[in-house]
Amino acid sequence: MKKIIICVSGASGAHYAKRLLEVLKDNENVKTCLIISNSAKKIIQHELNITVDDFIKLSDEYYENNNFFSPVASGSNIFDAAVVVPCSMKTLSSIANGYTSNLICRVCDIALKEQRKLIIMPREMPFNAIHLENMLKLSKLGVLIMPPIPGFYNEPKTIDDIIDFVVGRILDNLGIKNNLFKRWKG
Repeated sequence: MKKIIICVSGASGAHYAKRLLEVLKDNENVKTCLIISNSAKKIIQHELNITVDDFIKLSDEYYENNNFFSPVASGSNIFDAAVVVPCSMKTLSSIANGYTSNLICRVCDIALKEQRKLIIMPREMPFNAIHLENMLKLSKLGVLIMPPIPGFYNEPKTIDDIIDFVVGRILDNLGIKNNLFKRWKG
């Protein structure tokens, strides 16, 4: 069974995190742990028009972002991957510079030091040179940087189609089979 930690930081894009959790909840071979920043809690309510409690129910385990006594705060707690979706520039900078002031950044620091898969979905545009330097630093450390840039060759008809494309690509990179979008056939 794969254990994946889903981290939701305070940037627009809660739809991506929600859909990722929905798909993983239906996969009996995956266990999810969820961490949500305080800013993300407000964004979830605003963008998704659901309660944070309903959002949390999509995960198998939930930890508060300030809980350094949670199991996932230790490198001895094995997980397969961590995904920060969406990732604010503040969180990206903290991860890139080893500033582990909260559980999200601590989990990402563990992923880096233990050489586990780490996927970051930066949600900001345009990127400035500092953003790009932080992404380059993380990419050189093996972090997969996946801005939510959809493909249009699959002719999306709805926002859900666009979200599914991006989430499907995350799942591909986690090694989880999915049929969320029509794949390129040439």
